[in-house]
Amino acid sequence: MEIDKAFTRFIKEYQEINGSHVHTYSNPPTPLEFLRHSVHPNRPAVIKNAFHHWPACTKWTNAYLRDTMGDTPVTVASTPNGYADAVTMDEVTQQKYFALPHEQRMPFSDYLDLIEGKAISENAHYISLQNGSLPTEFSLLENDVDPEITWCSEALGKSPDAVNFWFGNEKSITSLHKDPYENCYAVVRGSKTFILFPPSEYYCMHESLYPNAIYVPDEKTGKLTLQPLDPPSKTPWIPVDPQRPDLEQYPRFAHARPIVVTIGEGEMLYLPALWFHQVLQKGDDGVIAINYWYDMEYTNTLFPVTGLFRGLVMGALDGQSNVLDDDRISISDDDENEL
Repeated sequence: MEIDKAFTRFIKEYQEINGSHVHTYSNPPTPLEFLRHSVHPNRPAVIKNAFHHWPACTKWTNAYLRDTMGDTPVTVASTPNGYADAVTMDEVTQQKYFALPHEQRMPFSDYLDLIEGKAISENAHYISLQNGSLPTEFSLLENDVDPEITWCSEALGKSPDAVNFWFGNEKSITSLHKDPYENCYAVVRGSKTFILFPPSEYYCMHESLYPNAIYVPDEKTGKLTLQPLDPPSKTPWIPVDPQRPDLEQYPRFAHARPIVVTIGEGEMLYLPALWFHQVLQKGDDGVIAINYWYDMEYTNTLFPVTGLFRGLVMGALDGQSNVLDDDRISISDDDENEL
């Protein structure tokens, strides 16, 4: 009870001090402005007119993408419900799993057919390969955007670890998670809505360990079904859907205060390291974004404090301390190379 009280006091104090304000820059900030107003306080920001000079802003129609990429093979993540890397209930076994998507290689033109409705599929499909997908699978488009965000690179004193290309539609939703990266997220086409929670609200997230499973197509029907990984392993993940939180099952989430921000076409979101976020998207012809991952600064207290929170909440409160040391637990993308 004392740990519960200490966490709730801590959460409320942070909320009272910071509120739900998201700073908006009307133009790209100077490196010093960015450090003062966003990086040092670890607060999200919207940056307007940050990349209007990119050729991608005018060139990236579906017709241009089809002509440029053609039949270049790309990796596509597919799920029956739009949730990849998410806690999912298996309809057959009624067991909750950390569900990985079915990944397949297909010609880019075939993927465009799915997005445009020329090919029919009951599944959700998303180009969401991480860890540098732009210069690898989408190198033909690489010169249409900047290789880094100069004011961010100067402020942080480093170049991005990875630049990623995202392309999907409203069927695909990113589950609530955090990343160990300073993230500059540029929406080139369509819009993205981010539901954000600061690292101080870890207590509210009900993170727990779930057995890993992956979607595989049925040999006869082709329907995607969950198959547990062999050998078995577990991943710590957040089960709460912030749009429809089950407060009876996850009562601590009642203390959380979501910050909702929609990033429109031509706008950029600075998403600080270790902020929890769920992402939704909208766009008639598909939604395209480029994001730049800068490795977080591990020498400040944020990273070890998050580990302390995990130990206190998962271990002391939820009784999972023994399993946290199990070598069968996979360190998920959420902790190392997250989406």
